[in-house]
Amino acid sequence: MLRITSYPYPVLFPHTTLNNSQSPSNITSEQGGSPEVDPELDALRHIVSQTKGFYARDYSLWLGWNNMRYIIETAVLHGRILNRTTIIPSYVYARACEFENSACAAYTTMVNRGDATGMDEWRQLPIEKQMAWKIPVSLMFNLTHLRETHSVITVSDYLRLHNISADVETTNGSWDTDLYHRGVNIFSDSGVEPTLYVLKNGEYDSGIVRVDQLPQSMRERGGWNITHGQVGSWAITEETPLSKALQDAMTSGASVLDWDTVLVVVGENNNPNETESSLVGGIAGTLEKNGWEVLYTYGGACGSDATKDVAVPIRQAVPRSSLRGLYDDFGDIEQDVLLLRGEIHLGRQPGALRFSTFESRERYTQTVLYDFRPTDNVIELADQLSNRMIEKVGGRMWMGAHMRRGDFATYKWTMEPSFEAHLARIKRHLRDGRDILRFVHRGPLYTYKVPLAQVDRTPLLLDPPADHDRFYVATDERDPKNLAYLRDQGAVLISDLLTIYDRRAFGWSIMLTDVLSVVEQAVLARAAYFYAHAHSSVAGGVVNLRASHGADPRTALLEI
Repeated sequence: MLRITSYPYPVLFPHTTLNNSQSPSNITSEQGGSPEVDPELDALRHIVSQTKGFYARDYSLWLGWNNMRYIIETAVLHGRILNRTTIIPSYVYARACEFENSACAAYTTMVNRGDATGMDEWRQLPIEKQMAWKIPVSLMFNLTHLRETHSVITVSDYLRLHNISADVETTNGSWDTDLYHRGVNIFSDSGVEPTLYVLKNGEYDSGIVRVDQLPQSMRERGGWNITHGQVGSWAITEETPLSKALQDAMTSGASVLDWDTVLVVVGENNNPNETESSLVGGIAGTLEKNGWEVLYTYGGACGSDATKDVAVPIRQAVPRSSLRGLYDDFGDIEQDVLLLRGEIHLGRQPGALRFSTFESRERYTQTVLYDFRPTDNVIELADQLSNRMIEKVGGRMWMGAHMRRGDFATYKWTMEPSFEAHLARIKRHLRDGRDILRFVHRGPLYTYKVPLAQVDRTPLLLDPPADHDRFYVATDERDPKNLAYLRDQGAVLISDLLTIYDRRAFGWSIMLTDVLSVVEQAVLARAAYFYAHAHSSVAGGVVNLRASHGADPRTALLEI
């Protein structure tokens, strides 16, 4: 029987910071570290020395892992733009234990989630349901791999570098502007405590369109003037009939114009025989002459930015006068720590900004798809579980779905009011997926429009699903009656695939539902067809994994 092995993770850009031998877990004094200094601290010093300082955030640790991952991805992007070492949380909170709470508490610290984060969302639950478990962030993704291309340290790393006890790390993820600035860098002779610049939340993008950086060519054509320090402004441009038409086409309250509307307003005068690249170039030139610019961002696999996936690149247009660059505004800040106060997660596209060039967006896509990768034990286990699903369906392609229940059922956010109707909806879409796979099986195959995508040939190598085949469901449902109903209706759950030997090989953390969910995302990334509710952050993570694996976009449906 054909067995499918793990997909390669291509590298689009050369490494710019550490090589693998220089990661804190690998460096030794014989490799160039100071013999009298802890080698891990010496490696951290090496990371920080390649940047001009630190970039810190207030992290919303009360959120689930997938939302936290999106926030960390954004922070890493900002740190790279500003040439600063990004500081991420040392730990996150896993929200449930697959077994008795005491079983997980035997391996890691158990806390009351509300007490730890200062949130009252869970106070009405039974006390045992209010618990959470502190787990190192490095259990959730491969931090060593990320450090090969980005300067990233944890809060506890920062505290150690400044001879401050790691015990003072805040439990809610906020940056302590007092305690975190009472130490002195152990590698510095200055004896000066780290200085701080605070970027207030309202100053991040209120009333403007935030981009990564203003290219020099854009500055020149727009008459960008630096009036005080880094603060700049655009020259006043005369309104033209086209610029007014573009402005009138914007919906109320919008700050950008979607590309389809741009084509209607601007594209009417273009030659229909032009290629896409020349057409875009021509429209971009027209926009620029009329005080507008093309921006690059993401549309979301379901046409919404709620999933925070980077698999669907899009263009937008915006009045040049509204643009402000993150680097242009804050790249010259001299303080040791630049802190962005508050949260910028909701209502913004991946990266919490737009990109001024195609290349800069591509670089961030690579960061999300290839630099942030699962840990090795997640990849290995997902491969094994996927192959077991192939065996369960007689060597054919298998289909999977994510069935979000839990808090979605509590808040009535589920796709259907009843559990039975929810499953029926999933099965209906999987039947459609089976028809799609029969068509895809004939070839040719396509990939998402992401850097260095390599086609996953599995749909050509395996036969399409049969009508009676079982299907995989990842769910946070824990009611025994509902789980039994799932199995009776043909669903396979992760507990049906996992063995005691898998658990032993993986380690204790698989007892935590958040870690198990990461494994299930990696499994669903290998499904021949995937269906999910777009409002769940889990779905966006699966789409990103599928894009990095070379899946055909036709083989996934995220339903709003």
